[in-house]
Amino acid sequence: MQHIPNSSDTNAGVVLTEHSTSEATPFERIGGETAVRALVERFYDLMDLEPGYAALRATHGTTLESARQKLFWFLCGWLGGPGHYEERFGHPRLRMRHMPFSIGIKERDEWLACMNQAMAETGVEETLRTRLAQSFFQTADWMRNTHG
Repeated sequence: MQHIPNSSDTNAGVVLTEHSTSEATPFERIGGETAVRALVERFYDLMDLEPGYAALRATHGTTLESARQKLFWFLCGWLGGPGHYEERFGHPRLRMRHMPFSIGIKERDEWLACMNQAMAETGVEETLRTRLAQSFFQTADWMRNTHG
């Protein structure tokens, strides 16, 4: 059973996965660490290359290396795999960690479009991509800290 975060959830932004041995986690379904790494690499490559993601790219500073690594670590655990991020930094506290950055509707929508494009281009199967897109939307919308 996958928990979809909402704004009233104290753990909003974190997908908690409980599964039986007969149901694969999203991490397993996506293809494990190799596939998560490919997804993150494509996501940041697209952000760097596509003019349509300029507002999103502008929030990331001059280099994307740290962001690439942190998103990889985070997504592994968020998808139900190894808790690399938590082992290094503790609870993700996504909203708190993103407060220094202006995140409005434009940044949210660019993040979602970029991730959806990256999922499609790295071969995330459609059913899983739809499920993840819903969770990503709820998390990204919850992260907004400006009205624009």
